[in-house]
Amino acid sequence: MSDFHNVRFPLSLAFGASGGPSRRTDITQLASGAEHRNTPHAQSRRHYNAGAGVTRFEELQELISFFEARFGQLYSFRFRDPLDFQSCKAGEEITKADQIIGEGDGIKTDFELIKRYADAAGHYDRRITKPVAESVKVAIDGAEIGASEFTLDDIKGRVIFNTAPPLGSVISCGFEFDVAVRFDTDRLDLTLEAFGAGQAVNIPLIEVLDHA
Repeated sequence: MSDFHNVRFPLSLAFGASGGPSRRTDITQLASGAEHRNTPHAQSRRHYNAGAGVTRFEELQELISFFEARFGQLYSFRFRDPLDFQSCKAGEEITKADQIIGEGDGIKTDFELIKRYADAAGHYDRRITKPVAESVKVAIDGAEIGASEFTLDDIKGRVIFNTAPPLGSVISCGFEFDVAVRFDTDRLDLTLEAFGAGQAVNIPLIEVLDHA
């Protein structure tokens, strides 16, 4: 992503952000009254509003500086979703076994990071493209491997092994991650009077998907 800046939206501003995943569903009502439902998109897309995190004048200045450095909507950046930023469940500690990301065939060395959302009826595998490098733990058949045995691409979300995992081996991983987003507005409509009166600042953000 050449239009991506590998910097994170300030955590102090991200805290308290609202939002989450969205999905488009096309619904056709049949003459019988039955419905036919279909989605044109395989992936969900996240929308946020980070305005609740701006509570001080200094944070307002920090927001303006960050917006200008990204040239508004032009460059995407990292954002920590305060509700969903780990490979494990909320409140749990990241482990090497959190997510299964593939099976070895003795040849393949490159594996994409995913997070699975599942229940008894189905599951969705979400591509994770912006892992936090220092948080990543990798294991082959349950045995954690050292950082010198693989390379992490923290821009595309891939683990690249020095040596291909053996045939039939299970590759698992644990990690923290960010979401690639951009500003979903060309302008910041700010006034000191409104900010001083406690009105929420509008900071719409939208996820940027660099994969199908």
